Amino acid sequence: MPATKDQIPVFLLTGFLGAGKTTLLNRMMQDPALQDSALVINEFGLVPVDHDLVRKGDERPMVTTTGCICCTAGSDLRSSLDQLLQGRRDGSLPPFSRVIVETTGLADPAPIINSLIPGGMTAVSLRDHAVARAFRLSSVITVVDVEGIEAALAAHPESLRQIAFADHAVLTRTDLRPAGDWPDRLRAMNPALRIHDATDPGFDLAALLTPGSYSAFGKGGDVAAWLAAESEVEACDHVHDPNRHGNIQAIPITCDQPLEEDALRRFLSVLTAQPGSGLLRIKGLVPLADDPAAPAVVHAVQHRLYPFTRLDGWPGGIAEGRLIFIGSGLDEVALRRQFGIMTGKPLSLPSFTAFRPG
Repeated sequence: MPATKDQIPVFLLTGFLGAGKTTLLNRMMQDPALQDSALVINEFGLVPVDHDLVRKGDERPMVTTTGCICCTAGSDLRSSLDQLLQGRRDGSLPPFSRVIVETTGLADPAPIINSLIPGGMTAVSLRDHAVARAFRLSSVITVVDVEGIEAALAAHPESLRQIAFADHAVLTRTDLRPAGDWPDRLRAMNPALRIHDATDPGFDLAALLTPGSYSAFGKGGDVAAWLAAESEVEACDHVHDPNRHGNIQAIPITCDQPLEEDALRRFLSVLTAQPGSGLLRIKGLVPLADDPAAPAVVHAVQHRLYPFTRLDGWPGGIAEGRLIFIGSGLDEVALRRQFGIMTGKPLSLPSFTAFRPG
């Protein structure tokens, strides 16, 4: 089905773990020109965090999915878009003129793109046909951390595909490390790539979200072949563990009591300082003893532990302390034991608990 001007444009936001996708998305949501955007937030693992870190506003339509949508693209993404479509039609959601889909850092764009473009993944239900008529993929945006992309490309083929399929690459952390020859290296992977610097004062966020129709033309020979290969694979061919992607797993730890900030910082510092641990990412929201009603946002990317920031309150009004550890070859038993020592309360199986501050 050819794209029409009446279709709602969909923009795919990708980038490897910790590249800065949510930070970029928050900047977009603060731009008055982009206020009429709906969001689909895809999270790796069954215990979600990212959706609570997006400053979406009270009225912005948003759907959260767990598990990697590149493994369940035909069901999860189309289902999410259908929810937005139904809410738009029946008035339960406010109007929106575009959809931004933030993928997990491990997502392969090929099956996701195939679920949104004409001639891609087969529509197998009335819902799929309705989504195909209502939405079109406009462009793919990938976030590239100039500090971490070298290691990501060496070890994780998803990071190469995220660059190869993209229309736009947004460079991050160039304030900490110059971009150097990365613009030329990225264009060698994808000649059609338009490159932006997130720290440039003239960076135009709206330029990333120009309506159009996605095309693999000019992106290199492998892209069209990858799409053709993916179109022959049905999304439901295997049962997918939402806490695992290949050899990479997500380990959630939840907490129902406030933590001492110094103890938590020491615990995280030890984890991120261990060479060869396989740890790729830590993220979470946790209550701290000095002010449990203002959760601390925890971020770490491999060996880099970032300073804690605080939110004004718990998203949704219910405090749900949780940390997500993402990596390969992680020792879950040892991790939980160390966390239990830090809190003074042994942990066993994952449990999702909540407390109300005050």
